[in-house]
Amino acid sequence: MQSKTYAGIPEEFSKLETAKIVLIPVPYDGTSTWQKGADKGPEAFLDASANMELYDIETQTEVYKQGIFLAKPVTVNSSPEAMVEAVHEATKKYLKKNKFVTIFGGEHSVSIGTIRAFKDFYNSLTVLHIDAHTDLRKTYEGSTCNHACAVYEASQTTNLIQVGIRSMDYIETTVMDKEKTYFAHEMAINDSWMESAIDQMTENVFITFDLDAFDPSIMPSTGTPEPGGLLWYETLEFLKQVFEEKNVVGFDIVELCPNQNEKSSDFLAAKLYYKMLSYKFQNDDLDDFHDSQFETVKSKNNPSKFNEDDEY
Repeated sequence: MQSKTYAGIPEEFSKLETAKIVLIPVPYDGTSTWQKGADKGPEAFLDASANMELYDIETQTEVYKQGIFLAKPVTVNSSPEAMVEAVHEATKKYLKKNKFVTIFGGEHSVSIGTIRAFKDFYNSLTVLHIDAHTDLRKTYEGSTCNHACAVYEASQTTNLIQVGIRSMDYIETTVMDKEKTYFAHEMAINDSWMESAIDQMTENVFITFDLDAFDPSIMPSTGTPEPGGLLWYETLEFLKQVFEEKNVVGFDIVELCPNQNEKSSDFLAAKLYYKMLSYKFQNDDLDDFHDSQFETVKSKNNPSKFNEDDEY
């Protein structure tokens, strides 16, 4: 059963008309080839979010007050191609409404639809792909909409930058742009990889974040965990820089494969989502805070504007 609002936030902050942010759950797991369960990811993510503190210490903000609308889940699963098209249409629907659109999967094939929608709206788009796997196969198991093909289309139509890579098939070396691929083993000894990656981005950036980019020591609940991954604070440092220096136009998070005996991964996913929103809207949130403070001071200087129930 879908939550009534994202993270249990008050309904006043969850209305589509006034919300700046839209969250689209996509509980799909039709093409994964090892551990199944990514279709349960959105539900576990929402449950963890509802038990998360909503004040972000680092940015000193409460980003939910910008408004987060929890959209109806995309549940089409008749075929990978049908799912991708349904995600594409749902994403476009909210982009047309001028919302900051975010998607939570589901396996990584859902990103084919999300990236396609953002490409429709933004010229010269960079796709920042954070993942353990390259996902650059043109086709896999008879479909171009397999999770192993998640960013092949993006490699042909956008400025694709890949970060955290440590697993791939040889055939993908013929497709990848090695100058824009940041392998985990090289990142471990290269202090300048963050600046290098950001320098290669265009102004508008869409982020697709596969949770297996994280090291399994902090994120074990994914379908295909790989050793040698990213840790929490280095990931936040990189994301914060991207949000500060570029115009992040949207993002998706995929591949949470929840384990009922291991809830920390669900909370990591919930925290990551909220952190990314906090980085995106921290200046808006602070502006709103300063505006409210100004209004309070102005009202205190004009007591006649208060009614008897107002506090001074």
